[in-house]
Order: sequence, then C-alpha cells, then structure tokens
Amino acid sequence: MASAPNANNLPLFYKDLMPLNSRDHSDWKARNVDRAAWVGQQHAVPLTVDEFTQAQRYFPIVFSMGDNPVPLALLGLNEGVNVFFDADGKALEDFYVPAYIRRYPFLLAKLSPENENLSLCFDPSSDLVGEFEDGKPLFEGTEASEHTRELLQFCERFEEAGLRTQSFVEELSKAGLLMDGEVSIQQNDGNTQPFIYRGFQMINQEKLREVRGDQLRKWNESGMLALIFSHLLSLDLMRIIFAKQTAQGKGPAAAAAQGAPN
Repeated sequence: MASAPNANNLPLFYKDLMPLNSRDHSDWKARNVDRAAWVGQQHAVPLTVDEFTQAQRYFPIVFSMGDNPVPLALLGLNEGVNVFFDADGKALEDFYVPAYIRRYPFLLAKLSPENENLSLCFDPSSDLVGEFEDGKPLFEGTEASEHTRELLQFCERFEEAGLRTQSFVEELSKAGLLMDGEVSIQQNDGNTQPFIYRGFQMINQEKLREVRGDQLRKWNESGMLALIFSHLLSLDLMRIIFAKQTAQGKGPAAAAAQGAPN
C-alpha cells in the first residue's frame, strides 16, 4: 500500500505528500482532533485483513473492481453517503474506525521510484500538522519525539498488514473466488422497485463450496478461511446501512436528487 509521493498517484484523502524531517519541521506539532473531516462524505475506505474481525461487526466488507482489487469497508451504499460520520467528520455513533482513516495525514512512502526505502511523510494541506501552539511535538531537537516514533510504528504496522492483505487477495484471485457483486434491497413499503447495488466484487459462494482437501485445510490453518467468512457474514449489514441511510435522510431517493449515482 506504499506509494511514491507523486501528485498524479496519491492515495485516497491525500492531496500532497511531504517527507517529515527535523530540518524543516523542528517546531511543528500534530493536533488531536475529535472529528475526521477528510472522511465525512466518503462512502468506502480501504481495509486490511488484520481488521476484518472487528470491522465485520459494523461494515459490509467488499472488494474493489479492477485487476488489483482491495478490500473496502462500506460506510454507505451510495457515493458521497456516509452513515457513520456527519459532513464535518464527527462520528455519529461508537464503532470501529478503520486504520486507513486513523493514519491520515501520515503514511510511509518512497521518496523516488528508484529508492525502495520508505520515509514517514504527511499531507501538508492538512490542518492537523503545522507550527501550532497546541499539539504534540514531532521533534525534540533533531531527534524524533515519542509521538513521531509512535506514528512511525503505526504506519509500519499498516504497511505490514497491507502486504498480508495483498497476499490474501492474490490467493482469492488465483482460486477464482472473486466475482462481480450485486445486492438487491427492497424497501419496507413493498410498493417500490428494489434498489440494486453493483460496482464491487464479492466471494462466489458456489465456487467456495467446491474447494476441497488440502486447499481448504491450508486456508483453515493460515486463517484465510476465517477472513473469507468475515467478509461473507458482513454482507448482511448492507441492509442495515440502507436502513441507516433512509433514517438519516440519505437514502437512494435523496442521493438521486443530489445527482449521486447508485
């Protein structure tokens, strides 16, 4: 999940990337905030396999489309709709916050395509890092502060989880288990056509039932089978998310009125 700080290839949420260093940022601090403004209108965020067990209790877990799919936690079913945060990024309830959201505005990135080493970088457009009077110092003289070391460790663990996630998805793809997903949700009144949601991938349960012998035993021993079932069980939450959207006035009808596609 690491990426070079290239303006044409920035990860979700990031508008720019700058390496953190004691020369330019010796007096800078990182703020603690009670809201995540960067995620308020985002309906899906990347998820690592390390988070499946916790995330499955709150979010449908699906896979993105394309040749290199990644697991996604759905915060809403319609683009621009988020039922867990308000527009300002304030949490609307208690739930597990995915590490991808908590990592911002920091990440590990290659400073150049030729250099394989990863450096701790941040998004300078964020108001979470800067020359503030309040906040936690990022440096103590020329040395990284304890807070910066903790940030670095968090980002390192995220990258390691990203590699495990990549291996998991590659194994699913090799086994041919991913298929185009489709979910039909009927409103309670029964008088309207069901809403159809597409544009994601999910595990093909028919093909999963065909897996036999050593392969199934290998997946069970590695923990992969538990991840597969976490994904499948979480799909039932799509109807819960749909109900939350409707209760919050963010349902499909409202989304259509605002020009947001299903």
